[in-house]
Amino acid sequence: MSVHEKLAAAAPVPQEAAPPADTPALERLALRVTAWCEKWYPDAYVFVALTVVAVAIGTMAIGASPGAVSVAFGNGFWSLIPFTMQMAMVAITGYVIASSPPMARLVDRAARVPKNGRSAVAYVAFVSVVASLLHWAISLIFAGLLAKALARRTELRMDYRAAGAAAYLGIGATWAMGLSSSAAQLQANAASIPASLLKITGVIPFSQTIFLWQSLVVTAVLLAVSTLIAYWTAPAPARARTAAELGVEIEPTGISESVQTRPGEWFEHSPLLTLVLVALGGGWVWHELSSKPLLVAISGLNTYNLIFLLAGMLLHWRPRSFLDAVGKAVPATTGVLIQFPLYGAIASMLTTAQGADGASLSHHLSTLFVSVSSGESYPLMMGIYSAVLGFFVPSGGGKWIIEAPYVMQAANDLHVHLGWAVQIYNAAEALPNLINPFWMLPLLGILRLKARDLVGFTFAQFLSHTPIVLILLWALARTLPYSSPVLP
Repeated sequence: MSVHEKLAAAAPVPQEAAPPADTPALERLALRVTAWCEKWYPDAYVFVALTVVAVAIGTMAIGASPGAVSVAFGNGFWSLIPFTMQMAMVAITGYVIASSPPMARLVDRAARVPKNGRSAVAYVAFVSVVASLLHWAISLIFAGLLAKALARRTELRMDYRAAGAAAYLGIGATWAMGLSSSAAQLQANAASIPASLLKITGVIPFSQTIFLWQSLVVTAVLLAVSTLIAYWTAPAPARARTAAELGVEIEPTGISESVQTRPGEWFEHSPLLTLVLVALGGGWVWHELSSKPLLVAISGLNTYNLIFLLAGMLLHWRPRSFLDAVGKAVPATTGVLIQFPLYGAIASMLTTAQGADGASLSHHLSTLFVSVSSGESYPLMMGIYSAVLGFFVPSGGGKWIIEAPYVMQAANDLHVHLGWAVQIYNAAEALPNLINPFWMLPLLGILRLKARDLVGFTFAQFLSHTPIVLILLWALARTLPYSSPVLP
């Protein structure tokens, strides 16, 4: 931590004055919620710990014994370790690529486009949402580094908190409507679908999920709404708080390479080892891409992370530059490493601790929403259920495995289009991300901010997105006929 950051951390957080009466309504809402969060919103670690307590109490309320809840907690605590490592590598490899000399120049060029602080925030939101349709990790890291590059343009008077929230919108709005949708990817590949679920849903190709014209309509609306809300909630220059005013020191995007001083450092400054490692890894990647359909091959995080890692090695060229970039990226993974195990424990308590009737809390929640649904109201009820459960289990793919057997059987029983049921899940599942700090962790590490700094602005997005998404999911379901599952 620099001297500047230490002094900023020691100083009291300045209290924002109440917004003037002529402040636009959405900006006033964002500022007031942000001011409240700065005072009352806990650190992300405290937030997840409180969620653990709430789920444990809820599980015991349905009749599970304290011992069973404790066993479920312990069994689930390490269950996300592979995913935790994958997420840490997402943050590291994304930063390594974006901080390489070629990408740093691209980010800096992109940062020259906006002409003022508000348009800069909207610009970050647009980039984040569009990039999320290709891959959520690209969206999160690239938009975060773009926000940092824009923060260096002090003449913009850009609110750094609003820009950080805008960088997060791909995760909170559209990622699951794009190619990296865990649920859509799983349902499109028979080999990936659990046998018990395959009997219920059959194979559902992309043409019946993310490429439905109804899905494209929802995505286009969310892109427009996200960008507009980001612009309207961005504080005017007089009320904006820059990175410097928040005590955040913005270092250059690129990594300044050290100079070789000893003969033993020759390998560190030679591209020889980089070329050998990239050749080995590239051979495996080529095998994956040539032996599987493209979308199947690149859907796994392991493959994506290796591609990013190899690309980072090449872009930095010399091992020393690459290792320096990794060293600067590691602090961004702190929250991921300590908090993801707690989310694994939450998922386990929700799904494996059985109540007095032998059912889990997750089953009780799903049964409640399905029991009050009809064919007409099912899209709305499933959307609400997916959003609520997503707040406690913020893992798109893992939660789909938990939820799909119940909700897709109900879709069959109520004659709801199965592909649209997947899209209902995708669109609604992203909503709680806007106020849940789980997916913020890699971004917060890059921006050097707290969840409380962003959530006032993402809360305004949440209030705007929720009714729009639910109404669209309900209305567009009426345009899609039901068809029986297509079994392989």
